[in-house]
Amino acid sequence: MQTHFTDADRQKPHIQEAERILRTCVHCGFCNATCPTYQLLGDERDGPRGRIYLMKELLESRDEDDQVTAETRLHLDRCLTCQNCETTCPSGVEYHKLLNIGRAEIERRVPRPPADRAQRYALRKMMVEPKRFQTLLKLGLTFKPLVPSKLRNKMPAAPVNAGKRPDSKLHTRKMLILEGCVQPGLSPNTNAATARLLDRLHISLTPVAEAGCCGAIDFHLNAQDDGRARMRANIDAWWPHIEQGAEAIVQTASGCGAFIKEYGYMLKDDPHYAEKAKKISALAKDIVEILREEPLEALQVKETQRLAFHCPCTLQHAQKLNGAVEGVLIKLGFSLTPVQDAHLCCGSAGTYSITQPELATQLRDNKLAALEAGNPELIVTANIGCQTHLAGATRTPVRHWIEVVDAALMTH
Repeated sequence: MQTHFTDADRQKPHIQEAERILRTCVHCGFCNATCPTYQLLGDERDGPRGRIYLMKELLESRDEDDQVTAETRLHLDRCLTCQNCETTCPSGVEYHKLLNIGRAEIERRVPRPPADRAQRYALRKMMVEPKRFQTLLKLGLTFKPLVPSKLRNKMPAAPVNAGKRPDSKLHTRKMLILEGCVQPGLSPNTNAATARLLDRLHISLTPVAEAGCCGAIDFHLNAQDDGRARMRANIDAWWPHIEQGAEAIVQTASGCGAFIKEYGYMLKDDPHYAEKAKKISALAKDIVEILREEPLEALQVKETQRLAFHCPCTLQHAQKLNGAVEGVLIKLGFSLTPVQDAHLCCGSAGTYSITQPELATQLRDNKLAALEAGNPELIVTANIGCQTHLAGATRTPVRHWIEVVDAALMTH
């Protein structure tokens, strides 16, 4: 794609990066074929190719046309950042990196309306601090009928009891685990089940209390500086353990995993953190990356439950781990039902299901129809956002896949 930046523009790092990405795009339109929002809305501006053109015009423009910028924001806000288009793109366009640049430029030029700013600020403050979130969740469950419906549907009927975690100092092999910000409240059993499972494989998991939210919520709600501050704080928290020989930083929420794997890129220009961030990204592993390398034959179970696996976008498109969980589940003896259009997003996408509820609901219902077509007893997934979003329809039960494996091992 041809660009028209001035020499002065090209001195700016974000313009240099944007131009690099724009020039890889040949505007073929293959991306639109797999874009969830384009399929729903049929508007070129709500597909990757159209959004790329909008961002190109925005970054090249000299005027401060608030109306044009606001219209561009509308279409960029509708993007799920699912990265499906990147999987489809034959030219390797790094669309999500351009999207981050475009969204930041819009925020710089035109402030959001007060109500919009208030909603995003509230979401950030409610969700990124685990203890605060758990307190608010308990209050919400107590007064559930009074909670707005788009938040009420995100609440679990009753979180599964986490059970006991094994001693984190028991084994020679040691890994860290990210506890996350909303997962301890919404699904406390997920990380506990992971610790029990890895304990059977003689691996100890250590949670690091000083490590908090991965930074994705702040960053994707356009508080990018706050997101980077969280990245640095997590690196500082993990670094002593890395120096002591921790093998990996395990994530059970694929959204967090995808984001941490980008620390190296997002902090590449920070002289104090660039090298450390690169190391952290290299050590970040989804739990399936750990398990598929271990001798699972010792854990074989004869499980008769029929499962449908929803592969989150952050697992299959961002982390390129499509088929990995399915392979582990089949190896362990689970029966998986076929899922049509498994590449499409469920509509959760972090806070998207709250900020874009109508589109998110349509995508969720389409996804559930595909997942339920094979009559599974249970739907399993690999990301807390997808799990709560799909479960909000109160149809087929939805769990994290690692919980189901842990339960099967405990009963055999």
